[in-house]
Amino acid sequence: MPKNYLAYILLILATLFWSGNFIVGKFATLFQVPPLTLNFFRWVVVWLILMPFTFNEIIKKIDHVKENWILISILGILTISTFNSVVYFSLNYTQVINAVLMLAAIPAAVMVLSSLFKIEKTNFFQLLGLFLSIIGILVIISKADIQRILSLSFNKGDLSMLICIFSWSLYSTLLKKKKLPFSQFTLIQLMATVGLIFLIPQYYYEHSVGLELNPSKGFYIILVYVVLFPAIAAYYCWQKAILLIGPNRSSMFIQLMPLFSALMAIAIFNEKFQMYHFIGAGFIISALYFSNKKTND
Repeated sequence: MPKNYLAYILLILATLFWSGNFIVGKFATLFQVPPLTLNFFRWVVVWLILMPFTFNEIIKKIDHVKENWILISILGILTISTFNSVVYFSLNYTQVINAVLMLAAIPAAVMVLSSLFKIEKTNFFQLLGLFLSIIGILVIISKADIQRILSLSFNKGDLSMLICIFSWSLYSTLLKKKKLPFSQFTLIQLMATVGLIFLIPQYYYEHSVGLELNPSKGFYIILVYVVLFPAIAAYYCWQKAILLIGPNRSSMFIQLMPLFSALMAIAIFNEKFQMYHFIGAGFIISALYFSNKKTND
């Protein structure tokens, strides 16, 4: 169906932009940009950009805002003030490869939550796709060497990524639980409004412990990227796709992020495309095919 192909394109774009977010987030640590401060300024700028385009719809649908304020608040807290802040925090203590590896658990978590909330049933092909995608990710991050997986060490950055897994999985599930009567950009605006309320104390906490922001050219380049692509564009694509094909099938596309991260490393750091990249990509693409295949029940 045409809506499926549109959803696939949106999901590929979203995961591509978010893959760049992890690499840019790591660069932010090199420029000594405090993680919570970066997230605060990111969503302040997003809020300012979207407000002129969403203000009229918010006013017209203020009754819907009041009716759904609890769900909107939960979505904003889960993503804007929790997921994003914890990602940037984690990248100060762990490698990009470890952080992206942790995201491999999101599809499984979404399937469990979708079943608990009675939103979607998990079928055999989705489970098969999940299994194949995990194999593909392990092949890429281990360079087809099992010893590399066994020797991965986990620190507090890795452990804090568990919070990201839960918050993003719950957010994706709740998006399908109730269809909110807002355009995608207006929903982002409402979520950002709530999220910023909780980002303000995070910003002042970093300031109080001496983590000061020293604006530089590098900081502004990073800020422009995280505002336009991982925030505005990727959130729009992700939310629209979930409305089209549901959280279970959409969440499987998260598994593209390790592949995209590897390709970005090749482009940025002139790394060579190895056979394990090809094998891992094959597993991930196969996983996406099976996870979007329907049973005959």
